[in-house]
Parts: sequence; C-alpha cells; structure tokens
Amino acid sequence: MSTISRRDIFKLLAAASAAGAMLPSHLAAQEKALARGDSWDPDFLKKSIPWEKPLVESELATLTVLCDIIIPGDADAPPPSKIGVADFLNEWIGAPYVENMADREIIRGGIGWLDTRCVTLHGNPFAKLTPAQQTAILDGICGSAEITPELAYGNVFFRKLRMLTLGGYYSHSATWKSLGYVGNVPIAGPYPGVPDEIIKMLGLEGL
Repeated sequence: MSTISRRDIFKLLAAASAAGAMLPSHLAAQEKALARGDSWDPDFLKKSIPWEKPLVESELATLTVLCDIIIPGDADAPPPSKIGVADFLNEWIGAPYVENMADREIIRGGIGWLDTRCVTLHGNPFAKLTPAQQTAILDGICGSAEITPELAYGNVFFRKLRMLTLGGYYSHSATWKSLGYVGNVPIAGPYPGVPDEIIKMLGLEGL
C-alpha cells in the first residue's frame, strides 16, 4: 500500500503547478534581453530588484495574514510569515511584465475589496478581525460554496492569491522537507531507483 497521503499528493501537485505558472514572465524577460543583445548572467549573491514594490504597509499586513491562513505551516515547514512570502509576492507583482502587472491589478484590487467588505461587516480591516471573522469572510469567497455575484471579485482574487502563495511558499528551501525533497545529497551504495509507490501512482508498473 502506498505511504503517500492525499494531502502529500495535493501539496506536490499544487507546488509544481504554481511554480510552473510563475515561469512565463521570467522566460519572456530573458528572451527580450537576449534579443536586445543584453547579457543574462544575474549575480545571485547580490540580490537587486530594479523595480518598486507597490504594496503599502496596510496592504502587506492583510497579505501576511491571508498567506498564513492559506498555508498555516506545520512541524515540517514554517508559516509563510516566517519566510517572507508576503514580501516575495510584493516583489512579484511589482515586476514590469505583462503577467505580473495583471497579477498586481488582481492582488491590489482584491486586498482593497476584502478590507472594504470587512469594514462594512465588522468595522475593521481584515488583519484586525478575529480568526473566526476572518474564516467566515474567506469561506464566502474561497470557492467551497456557491459564489454569488456580490462575491465574484473576491473569488477571483482569492484563487489568484492562493496560486501565487503556493508558488512562493514551496519555492523556498525552508519548505522542501514538507514535500519530501532532500536536495542534492550523496547516496550511500547503489542508486535505489524510484520508490515502488511512486511508480504505482504514475501507472508505470512493468515498464
């Protein structure tokens, strides 16, 4: 019997799809740079972001709480707030590429929509609500129930934020243990091959 749980499979698929969805703008930027004759040799020891991060403090506060609700963290991986996922997303939506600028409109607009709704219902922005109030608000837009026209924009926002949060979170080395990824480490003895449960899960038995 496979030892991989449904939760583990979901995390693997979500991380892979989210990370993959975040590649096009970087590839497009590389292609444009090569077309101009620019060198494409980034210095990863000296991180430099050539664009402004658009979110203000209040928006970052809301985003930080939202990311921690989407992925609470556990014994194998810290919550997003501990590894700077909100700051990463701020950097992501500030990039001057088509996909990133589209994400910026959804994320900034969604944060504004969410805080306005929270103030209307509870007199405070999302970050200052109780956990129970926050959960009730998100239950209405996360897609687990029928989405009314009134909540449609909130649903679009939350689905986009969930995808971006997964991509940012599982691309951080602090979360790799929760995916079962060990990195480039030496293996004592002969290569053991792909585990039987993975082969079975992929339907590759006998190949």
